[in-house]
Amino acid sequence: MLCFAKPSFAEKVSLDNLNSYINGLSTVKASFEQINSDGSIDTGILYIRRPGKMRLEYAAPNNALVIAGAGSVAIFDDKTKNGPTLFPLKHTPLNLLLEKNVNLNNSYMISEHKINGKNTFIIVQDPKRLAQGKIKMVFSNNPIALVSWTITDQSNQKTKILLGEFKEKIKIPLYLFNITAENSKRN
Repeated sequence: MLCFAKPSFAEKVSLDNLNSYINGLSTVKASFEQINSDGSIDTGILYIRRPGKMRLEYAAPNNALVIAGAGSVAIFDDKTKNGPTLFPLKHTPLNLLLEKNVNLNNSYMISEHKINGKNTFIIVQDPKRLAQGKIKMVFSNNPIALVSWTITDQSNQKTKILLGEFKEKIKIPLYLFNITAENSKRN
């Protein structure tokens, strides 16, 4: 008897399934490892509270803090005593992940949607704001889960965030995303 094995082709996760996954994320807490463009590595804890809120707490010796909240992204750096550096959230690649209703199918900003082994990735870049950089988001295929993202800035410097232990649907207090309160606390 002859047996023919069917080839096993991995398929990328559809944009519809990625939409469902991202829109299903309400709160997330995860450890992370950040690989900087110079090869140095930082670690910390990531908090996401969708829509619109994210916090990256960096461990010592870095001790930096990045907060997305109230439509802005604030970068607190212990080396700078002048308060945080602020950017409008909508002008950053992270905006897509934090939007209230993500719809990748209707996003003119998806420049790539491919599979790489057991992962699917998308590259997001606003064609109207090329100078603001891009983000490559990587998702495991089975089960679908956000694994990492890489932000490439206008100088072509890359910063990669690898997510570790991932806890979803947990209570995260709103004060963690309050840029004004954090600024007052530090001054």
